[in-house]
Amino acid sequence: MRLVIVDDDSLVAVSLKTIIEAGEDATVLATGKNGAEAVELYREHHPDILLMDIRMEGMTGLEAGKKILEEDPQARILFLTTFNDDEYIRTALAIGAKGYIIKQDFDGILPALRAVYEGQTVFGDQVMDRLPDMLSPKKQAFSHEDYGLTDQEAEIVTCVADGLSNKEIAEKLYLSEGTVRNYISTILSKLDLRDRTNLAIFYYRSMK
Repeated sequence: MRLVIVDDDSLVAVSLKTIIEAGEDATVLATGKNGAEAVELYREHHPDILLMDIRMEGMTGLEAGKKILEEDPQARILFLTTFNDDEYIRTALAIGAKGYIIKQDFDGILPALRAVYEGQTVFGDQVMDRLPDMLSPKKQAFSHEDYGLTDQEAEIVTCVADGLSNKEIAEKLYLSEGTVRNYISTILSKLDLRDRTNLAIFYYRSMK
């Protein structure tokens, strides 16, 4: 796993480099301190993951992420910030970031990097719990026909996005848990998604 780390606090960047290289089969190719450097370092190194702060002098991490993803839609950008801010999270979702985690969740950094490297989308528990309320004022109807989903499948997607477990979905829709599991597997296959988290993120992104 090849990474670039961008944080306006050089001590944080160095500490993250030490932690990541000690705890993962990973190499930190370079570190930067602002969004402009993030863009240049990404162009130079094309890392597997860009781990980046948000609030930085000059170009912010979100601005840099948007520019990078416009140039390379396959870029894996994981935001690591102290700011658990709704608007920042919405923007990160909108531009196509692969994750948004809070610096205080120290133990979650290495698992998040592994998940993003494996193709998953990672939003920490603090973020995921708030997504329905955060995005519902702006959301439009989920057009499931656009994705080849049946009405029943669309209802299950909505339940997953609302944070319901398989048992809760089964009780709500009068299905067995096994049937719900089969539905979710089929839905993930149709949408080419890996897991429930990715499915929830897909649901909210589809209603921008």
